[in-house]
Formats: sequence, C-alpha cells, structure tokens
Amino acid sequence: MGVRAISTYEFPSADRQEMYGDDQLVHVHWKGNLFMCAAACFRAPRAMPWADFKAAMVDGWASSDPDYTPDAPKSWELDGRPFDPKPDQSLADLGVGHKSLISFAG
Repeated sequence: MGVRAISTYEFPSADRQEMYGDDQLVHVHWKGNLFMCAAACFRAPRAMPWADFKAAMVDGWASSDPDYTPDAPKSWELDGRPFDPKPDQSLADLGVGHKSLISFAG
C-alpha cells in the first residue's frame, strides 16, 4: 500500500548514517524464535571486532531467552546472504553497513 503525501517531503531521515559518527545501527534477528519474534537494533562502532559485537550485544540480548547458548548460532546471514563472520574482523571489514540485518538460526 502506497503512501500519498499532500506536499513534497523534504526532511532528512533522523537515523541517517552521518548522525552516528563512527557508529552505525545494526539489526539482529534470531530466525524461527517465537520469543524473539522481531529484530533488535544495536548501535555499534564500525571498527568493533565481530567477537566483541557478538559477546556484548548479540549474546546479551539473546540470552534473555533461556534456550540460548552462545555457541548455538549455526548459520549466519547478512542482509539475506550467507555470512561467515571471523572473530577478529571488524563489522566494517565484514561488510556490515548502517542498518544492515544480521540473522542467525540456532
């Protein structure tokens, strides 16, 4: 369903990349989990290593489900494509961009 505006919309997005400096917004979704039915959004530095991002943000969020164990995620996706993150690579090096969606099954 389209949206019809009555005039020209000329306002910049409030969550555009330049509003965050060296940080970015990253969405994380646990596929198939009914308790975590929607993606979470985290503000993270682009230079943050994957291991730190996963430990500080993903594990902290997902562990609110008692079925989660940090070693459980088996298959990762980045923006709908298979993704094999390396612990020492930064989010930027892995291709994680502003408002990217990281999904996992576990």
